[in-house]
This record gives sequence, C-alpha cells and structure tokens, in this order.
Amino acid sequence: MSRRWPLTNLLLAAVACALQDGAQTPTPTLDNIPDNDQLVWRPAPGTTWQWQLSALPIDQSVDAAVFDIDLFDNDAKVVAALREKDRKVICYVSVGSWEDWRPDADQFPPEVIGNDYEGWPGEKWLDIRRIDLLAPLMRARLDECKAKGFDAVEPDNMDGYTNDTGFPLTYQDQLRYNVWLAEEAHARGLSIGLKNVPAQAADLAAHFDWALTEDCFAEGWCDQMAPFIESGKAVFAAEYTDTGITLDDLCPQAEAMQFSAIIKDRELDARRQICP
Repeated sequence: MSRRWPLTNLLLAAVACALQDGAQTPTPTLDNIPDNDQLVWRPAPGTTWQWQLSALPIDQSVDAAVFDIDLFDNDAKVVAALREKDRKVICYVSVGSWEDWRPDADQFPPEVIGNDYEGWPGEKWLDIRRIDLLAPLMRARLDECKAKGFDAVEPDNMDGYTNDTGFPLTYQDQLRYNVWLAEEAHARGLSIGLKNVPAQAADLAAHFDWALTEDCFAEGWCDQMAPFIESGKAVFAAEYTDTGITLDDLCPQAEAMQFSAIIKDRELDARRQICP
C-alpha cells in the first residue's frame, strides 16, 4: 500500500538515510507515529483462526477465517488457494532469532548472532539493537511475504530482552525494534501482530493490528493483552495440550475476555481444539 501518513514518511526517510550512511537507525518514539487505522487489515475480537507450521501440506479444509502459516515453507499458490476461500493469510517469520535451516541463514552477519535459543537446536538469538544490519534481511522477508500474497505477518521472538541472548538488550531496545518492524510491515500494506511480549502490550497496542499469545491462560498473563481488545483488535490465543489445559478450563475465560482461543499440540500441525 503506497498511501502513508506524512509524519510516518518523514520517519521512514530518516531511517533510510541513517542506514545508507552506515549509522544505527534513530530511535522512533511512541508519540510521533500515528495510528494506522484503515490502512491495513485489522481483525476484530472473536475472529476464528488456524495455526499450522508443520505437517505440510496445509489442511485447507479447516473452518477458520484466518490461517497462520510459515513464510518460507509455503508458496504463493497455497496463499492464493486460501484467499480464494475468503481466508485471510498470515505469514509466520522469526524476527528475533537466527535459524540455520532458513534459505537466507548465510546472509546474517556473525556479529548479530548470539546465544543458542534454549530448546530449539539450530536457532540462536539476534542482536536486535543492530537494526542497521538486520534491516536488509527483515525487509527482504517482509517483501517475500507481500509478494506471495499474504495479508499479514506474525513476527516471532519479539521478547529477546527478557532472555539470555548474549547481548545486553533493554526494554527500550526491544521497543524500538518492535516499532520499527510495525512501520516496515505497514509500509508494505501488511497487517502485523504483536507476538507474546505482554509487558510491552500497553506501549505497542496502537502500533500493532492484532496480538498472538502462547500459554497466556496457562501462565496467567492474558489480562496484559487487554489493550488490544479495548482497541477492537483480535487476540489470537494458543494454548497447548502439554500443559493439561482443557476446553472446559479455557473457553469460559476466553469468551469473557473476547479472545480467539484454540488448543494446539506444540508441533503446530493441523490438529486443533476449538470452543463450542
């Protein structure tokens, strides 16, 4: 989408100049970027969804308004087929970690690759302070998301500052990077969700179009995502079978909070449990 707010254009121009000069991207502030109302797709609370990142091909028979699938593992034909069924389609991509199996893995500078991501072999944390080095890579991923026809992007690992990344990341470092990602997505006409990172939900709800949570009911932090519901934006909540949570536990709470809740296996195949 080419129409942008004038102030946002100024911010993006400043970012581009800084990157061309080899400087680190200037810090966006939370009060100088306008809300993106009416510019991109913004799902309402209660929107139904499916999340499938493994066991391909995608099961397109699932009755859901939204499909969240992997950017690299699915081609434009899959996206087009889902959209022909009047589904919105979200591309999953990690923005905070390096994954050795991705086709662009060898393009990441060594200085931005940090500690191992515990529990995920072949994955390491990124130094998200270095937007100057990460920008070409993340922009290319967003461009691919747009080119394949996706409606939105699910950016994973947006909470590096709370983890042992090998870098001294701060709350402000993470906030700056997350705002930058939102602006880059919106500049391409892509909707973008805030993935987990509940501590930043209040600061970022105006800049993101929906949210996605994992285990927020099992872990007791769903209430921190309330700014999204209050703004008329969906919260897609995934709970996992290995926590022992059941639909009887989940559904009354999810309905009361207007969350779009499902129960999935950790491997995120096509199977899901939904509230009646």
